[in-house]
Formats: sequence, structure tokens, C-alpha cells
Amino acid sequence: MQLERAVDTRAQLGRIRFRRAVTLMLMTLVLPGSAQLVAGRKQTGRIAMRIWFLTVLSGLMLVVLCLMSQSFALRLATTPWMLDLIRFVLMGLAVGWAFLFIDAWRIGEPLALQQKQRLAMVGINGVLCFSVAGSLLFASHIVAVNRDLFTSVFHSGKVTAATDGRYNVLLLGGDSGADRWGLRTDSMTVASIDARTGQTILFGLPRNMLNFPFAKGSIMAQQFPDGYNCGITCELNSLSTWAGDHRPLFRGVKYPGVEATTEGIEGITGLKINYFAMVNMKGFQDMVDAVGGVTLKIRDRIAIGGIGAPITGWIQPGTRKLNGFDTLWFARSRATADDYSRMARQKCVMNAMLQQLSPQTVVFNFEKIAKASEALITTDLPKSEVDRFMELSLKARSQPVRTVSFVPPMISTGNPDIDKIHAAVKKAIDRSEGKKSAKKSTKESKPAPAPSTGTTGGSICNLKEGYAANQATDLSSAC
Repeated sequence: MQLERAVDTRAQLGRIRFRRAVTLMLMTLVLPGSAQLVAGRKQTGRIAMRIWFLTVLSGLMLVVLCLMSQSFALRLATTPWMLDLIRFVLMGLAVGWAFLFIDAWRIGEPLALQQKQRLAMVGINGVLCFSVAGSLLFASHIVAVNRDLFTSVFHSGKVTAATDGRYNVLLLGGDSGADRWGLRTDSMTVASIDARTGQTILFGLPRNMLNFPFAKGSIMAQQFPDGYNCGITCELNSLSTWAGDHRPLFRGVKYPGVEATTEGIEGITGLKINYFAMVNMKGFQDMVDAVGGVTLKIRDRIAIGGIGAPITGWIQPGTRKLNGFDTLWFARSRATADDYSRMARQKCVMNAMLQQLSPQTVVFNFEKIAKASEALITTDLPKSEVDRFMELSLKARSQPVRTVSFVPPMISTGNPDIDKIHAAVKKAIDRSEGKKSAKKSTKESKPAPAPSTGTTGGSICNLKEGYAANQATDLSSAC
């Protein structure tokens, strides 16, 4: 009888010890340092709890500041030293919390427990330790990836002010980086962004434009004072090649091809370009895959391949989510269409990316996006300006994107009317800012055609009447 009572007492004590040990673990999970405090290790417990409360308070303050100020949140996410600080804090928390779990396990006196209880304690401690510390270390890794992305893509550079309240960013698309002198760009678009509201106008320039002037006082204007006449096929997209063949003229210029192209586009549009972004097409494909694809309305079947190569497949009509490969061909294909239809489709892809690339998508696919972005963009946008343009892009999501393209029938690309182009640029900007146009020009372009006019090459309308996405007050409705 006494033996049975002794066994029961021992078993009861074992259960009490086990519950105490588990409780110490859970206390460490909920309030780090509390297990040490109740176990008599007051100095360790107090230090841990002070660090914990300071961290929680700092975190809450950052959350409140981010909720109150979107610009602060973006600055926090794009400033390297802030990211380094967050990264090291997360790593310190991971190591410190893991130490407290192990110490709580030791305080629980595992050697006084039965074998099954000891094994259970090891399992509980392992799960808690690795899940908490592992989550913090993974968060630290994501922060490090973010920092590496910004330091590799964006560099210190000259900050330029908005002109008449607008930032003008030249978007170039091609198969290589901006320093490849032989590159002929597939697409050239100026994104003119309101510095206050983020409202954006996309000015599209055809790669085959001829007989255009350069910005006054520029390097290219000195070489071609009467306009671009290089003696061979002097199309707009050949400027990069010409600059590569005449590098000595561009001493001190990091990207001669981009500089020459910029000077040409400034002469054509009358806009002052603040920054450029060269989009590598292979990187773009990887980016689309990283965000899980892009949903586009395919109006006609689009050829994969063609123009000097065999057609290897087709993108079939319908509203579909395309992967990176198909999205790239949707934007680039011209085997069954023309350059201007392709320009219209490219604008539809830009609009889809702007509307569909949500902050949630970025967060859940951040590492893939970061890896793709390093190969995607070459830009001269300074690191200090990244948060400003991210904020403007978020504002732009809630507003219609306007497009104006200097293509037929509005403009003859072989002999462009530069005064008409300048007037069209001014009119588009005035309209976007709510200003009334002065006197209507007799050369004013026709309004964008209605969707009922049919499609050509995957774009609404046709070459003769103009493609809707090339001249639209709301790009979404023209795609």
C-alpha cells in the first residue's frame, strides 16, 4: 500500500515537473525572460524583458509611423542603413530568443523527468526554438535581399528636379544593358509623371522615326544641327549604335547610347528627361514569372517567333493569365502585325503590370522579384529618389493612364511634324492637370477609336485609323 502511494506520489511529482517545464517554455514564447525571472535568475530575466519591451515598443512605433506616413514606410524600405539596422536587430533577436528557450529547457530540469517526458521536452523545445528563431532569421534574410537589390540596381547619382511639376522618365526596352553599344531598342516610352498626384501619361515613340531634331545645346545637336542624317538608315533606335561608334564625343558619359537616345527624344517631344530605365527583355520575362503571371486580354492570336525566324507557336485569344515567355511575345511579336500595333500591346502590358503588381504580391514573392529585378533594370535613378517614385507609382495605380503615341495616322514617322508633336505633348499634359486647352489646333489628332472598330494584330482598331491604346485617355479601356 505504501509502495503504491510512493509510486503515485513519484508519478504525480513527475507530471508536475513536466507541466512546469512546459510552462517555462510557453512563458519564453509569450514573454521572453519571464521564465528566468520566476525561476530566480532575475538579472537575466530583467535584461531579456527590457530588451523585449523596448523591441515591441519600437516595432509598434514604426508600424504607427508607417500607417500615418506612406513616404516614411517607403523610405524605411529603401534606405540601406535602416535595412542594415533592421537586419541586425532581427538576427540578434533570433540568437537571444533561441538562448532563452535553451535556458528555459535547462531550468525545467530535464534530467529529473521520465524518459518519455524528456523526449517530449526536447521536441517541444526544438519546435519552438527553430520556428521562432528560424522565422526571425528568414525575415533578416529577406531584408538583406531587399538591401542588396537596391544597392545593386540603384546607385548614387545626380538628383534632378521636376520640370513644371512633372518628372519625365525614359523607359527603354531591349535585349541587353544600357552599356551595350550595338543595342537597338525595341520600345521607347516617356512616362511623364505628375510630381504631386502621380498621374501618368505615356508618350510612345516609334523606333523607325526619321528626320528629327535633337535637344538644343546637346552633343547630338552639335553633330547634326539640321536633324538626324547619319548617311544610312537613320532611325531613332539607331542612335545607340551611332553613339557606340563615336564614343570619344561622349567623354564622361556613362551610357553614351542612352545619352544619344535621350537627346533625340528630348528634341522630338520638347520634354526634359529626368532619368532613364533600360528594361532587359529576359529580365522582364523572369519578373513576370516571379509575380505569378500577368492577366491580359488577347484579342487576336499572337505569333511566337517570326520576322527572320520561324513561327513556333501562337498565343490564343481570350482573357488569360500569361507566363513570362508568352507575355514577352505578346509585347514583342510583329510577325502578323506592324510596329504600331506592337507599341499598343506594349502599353497594355505596362498598364497591366501597374494595376496587377500589388504590394501583397511583392511581399509574398519578394525574393524571386528581387532576383529578377537585378537582371531587369539598368537605371540612373539615384537611391535617394527611389522612395519618392515608389510613392508616385502607388498613387498612379488609382488613376487612369493616358497615352499619346507619335505614330500614323497622327504623325508621319518618315517626316514628323515636330511642332505638332510638341503641341500634342502640351495638350495631353494640360488635360491631365485639368487645364483648359487654349485654341484648338487644326492639326489636332483624332480621338481614339471605339472598340467596335475591330482589332488588328491583337490591338483595337488598325494602322489607318490608329490603334486605341496608342492614343487613349484611359489605357485600361483601350486594352
